[in-house]
Amino acid sequence: MKIATKFIHAGAEPDPSTGAIMTPIYQTSTYVQEAPGVNKGYEYARSQNPTRKALEDAYATIENAKYALAFSSGVAATDSVMKLLQPGDEVIAANDMYGGTYRLFTKVYERFGIVFKYTDTTNVSNVKQLITAKTKLVWIETPTNPLMNITDIAAVAAITKAAGILLCVDNTFASPYLQNPLDLGADIVMHSATKYLGGHSDVIQGCLMMNDSALKDQLYFIQKSCGAVPGPMDCFLVLRGIKTLHVRMQRHCENGEKIAHYLRNHPKVKKVYWCGFEDHPGYTVARQQMRGFGGMMSFELKDDSVATATKVLSSTKLFSLAESLGGVESLINHPASMTHASIPREERIKHGLSDALIRLSVGIEDADDLMADLEQAIG
Repeated sequence: MKIATKFIHAGAEPDPSTGAIMTPIYQTSTYVQEAPGVNKGYEYARSQNPTRKALEDAYATIENAKYALAFSSGVAATDSVMKLLQPGDEVIAANDMYGGTYRLFTKVYERFGIVFKYTDTTNVSNVKQLITAKTKLVWIETPTNPLMNITDIAAVAAITKAAGILLCVDNTFASPYLQNPLDLGADIVMHSATKYLGGHSDVIQGCLMMNDSALKDQLYFIQKSCGAVPGPMDCFLVLRGIKTLHVRMQRHCENGEKIAHYLRNHPKVKKVYWCGFEDHPGYTVARQQMRGFGGMMSFELKDDSVATATKVLSSTKLFSLAESLGGVESLINHPASMTHASIPREERIKHGLSDALIRLSVGIEDADDLMADLEQAIG
């Protein structure tokens, strides 16, 4: 089945009682049982919900996975992966990542004795060198947030499999339309479904996909025990979003390419971070493991003062200044004070995230209008 057909029909079965083509919103907390322990497969909505089950089936389908779990947010999904670990375990993580992930690692799990080692995973030998007998997990983003670095998933997976440790890939920036990490050897794929999967900036949700049944059982036990589950209305909204993921991503990619080249040719722009440029250090790997380059990018102005960046951030009309990404509308963001503010400044600067960096989530509006908006804002 080709990708467009798969996305539209993933998880979709007509409602058996009414024939409704869209999965109903099962807004219930519990289910009546015929006798103690005799039920229709549903007992309590923290454990199971039919709307959530349909979404999890869809998640598994679009990511070429056997199993999927839906969570109340992307951070909740990440948190559940961390709960697979024990005090003293070590995690190797990319040194360019979403600030909320970094905050979870450093402010929550370091207190429980988990050791995190951050490195440039674009050089896979760095990962291999850091592995010890205590290493239990490698966590990568690709493309990274916000510097758009690319890590070779298959190469890292070969290392982790040889060492008997888990590899989890945050696939939020690419979406399953552009990249499928399980096919490349990853053990777990995480998405903030708030972003491209939902696609309309109206829901908070996360998900995990995997192929190993024992791993799925462990993560489901954690989910059921800790309770970070999404409500049925949220599941319905993401089910709706997935049906248009392919057409939205096509436009995100088309617009992203136009905006990236426009910015690169702008006389006031110093550098553009976008993995679709042929001279991007990760371009060859990106072409191998992705089906397109997406609509996420960051850039720096030649006048790299925070004041100038702030002026641009506050002057756009179509690019809305806001956290998040992946919606149909274009967003502009200041990582240093917004999405990555929880990372200490010295750490941000050390890894190339300047105070004046501007991040764009290019939406699906007309690209000419978006370029005109940036032109008047940059001046």
